[in-house]
Amino acid sequence: MREYLFFTILILSACNLPTANKFTGDSLSFLTQETNSSETNEINAITPPTKPISIIPMPQKIDKRDGAFIINAQATIRVPADKSWHKAAAAFQQKIKKATGFDVPIQNDSKVQSIVFEQDSSITNPEAYSLDITKRQILIKAASAKGAFYGVQTLLQLLPETIESSTVVKDNWAVPCCNIWDEPRYVWRGMHLDVGRHFFTTDFVKRYIDLMAMHKFNRFHWHLTEDQGWRIEIKKYPKLTEIGGYRNGTLQYIKDGEEHYDGQAYGGFYTQEQIKEVVQYAADRFITIVPEIEMPGHSLAALAAYPELSCDTGPFKTATKWGGFRQVFCPKEETFQFLEDVLTEVIALFPGEYVHIGGDEVQKVSWEESEFCQKMIQKENLANENELQSYFVRRIEKFLNQKGKKLIGWDEILEGGLSENATVMSWRGESGGIAAAKDNHDVIMSPNSHCYFDFYQTPDKAHEPQAFNAVITLKKVYGYDPTPDDLMPDKTKHILGAQGNVWTEYMKDSKQVEYMAFPRAIALSEVLWTAQDQRVWTDFKGRLIEHFKRLDVLGVNYAKHVLK
Repeated sequence: MREYLFFTILILSACNLPTANKFTGDSLSFLTQETNSSETNEINAITPPTKPISIIPMPQKIDKRDGAFIINAQATIRVPADKSWHKAAAAFQQKIKKATGFDVPIQNDSKVQSIVFEQDSSITNPEAYSLDITKRQILIKAASAKGAFYGVQTLLQLLPETIESSTVVKDNWAVPCCNIWDEPRYVWRGMHLDVGRHFFTTDFVKRYIDLMAMHKFNRFHWHLTEDQGWRIEIKKYPKLTEIGGYRNGTLQYIKDGEEHYDGQAYGGFYTQEQIKEVVQYAADRFITIVPEIEMPGHSLAALAAYPELSCDTGPFKTATKWGGFRQVFCPKEETFQFLEDVLTEVIALFPGEYVHIGGDEVQKVSWEESEFCQKMIQKENLANENELQSYFVRRIEKFLNQKGKKLIGWDEILEGGLSENATVMSWRGESGGIAAAKDNHDVIMSPNSHCYFDFYQTPDKAHEPQAFNAVITLKKVYGYDPTPDDLMPDKTKHILGAQGNVWTEYMKDSKQVEYMAFPRAIALSEVLWTAQDQRVWTDFKGRLIEHFKRLDVLGVNYAKHVLK
């Protein structure tokens, strides 16, 4: 009885959400559709009850109505002629076929029971959509196929959780009648995955992308190179993966000051064909992949393959333990030629506008000791090694800009002066992001105070798998606001959004990645999508309990105990 009352309250509150957006003009036209009374009575007679509406991330506006649309074998899908819209519709079609067995065709006729995709030029946000469900029709309106795709993700959550099944099941495929208007708060809604410390198969990367798409994320930050492993095939430099892609063991623990290793060779990398496959897979789900090629630090795996690019004397080995290392790229012409060659191949694989170059935790000891670097500092009239790093970043940014790409770096690229068009990803708190925004640079907030999902998710560390020592709870993630209070209104436009980071030093397999990322990534999805004044922690918890049922069907190894 208590559970029934709880969800009744949820329904009532969903029907009276604060109205952040209003329908205007033609967007109201589909609200006036009428059906023949005899047809309505017939539908009512066969319409089974529907579940309470529970959607994550919470849409901007929901109006609940009586009745439901029933998806059956006679349903059809109608889309605009543009091929990108077929991609959005196919996401729904494929789910329906797997779970229900109904082979719902995509066509242009107008049968009574149909799911209609319609382009609406009056909707100005390309990621916005409206969803209108009557007993006769499901209508998704958007300015672009991307917005329609997000409408599909909401529509799937209106169906029973069994819609996520990979095999045919029998269920009540009733979609509650309602009207939804929705658009995201931020343009950058990201998740990150470190495959350098531990390598994950393309099958898992695709699954990770699927879970991102389900929660309306639109950027996948793929951390492809590290001290502990180089994971992307570069045809001009095969030793990057032959040598840098593998390490001779992995640190397991430290006891009484002594390091203990497993002694097992570890590694792997993605071929360029695999990269293309994943990039297309993400694009089909309207997710842009941002590749990261670390420089000038976190480059020991590359230097193990090509030690001549360091200021130190080799040979070097791919790192077998975590932490930073003094071996970094030396800012000489041979290095810049190497990096430009690498980035040329990377750019050809990733059509998105951004390339991430890292730039964090650069140990500059080798630069301080290098006669070459000290002469360069004098020649370029630089003040110190920080400005030498800025010089390094500017060189790479100029090359990327010439190739039509934008540079992103961690907030350390602010040290020594920021490149003209660089975007800052602020991880050491928000101060770097605030400084960059005040200087009119775009910013993605990813502070380790709220967005590092490799930290413990509960203070009860004794009963948790090994993680980094800090604690970031689900509630803390949900309470985050990426736009700092102390930014002037004319500077807040530079806060593009935020991103959750998953560093994998202590995540040896995909199940552990899922456990650490979810449900905290789900909380972040609502932070980035839903208007701040509509987010209520207790309401989110109720919807999340329902949402867990979908994750169960998908077999996601999420942390089930974090709401207790």
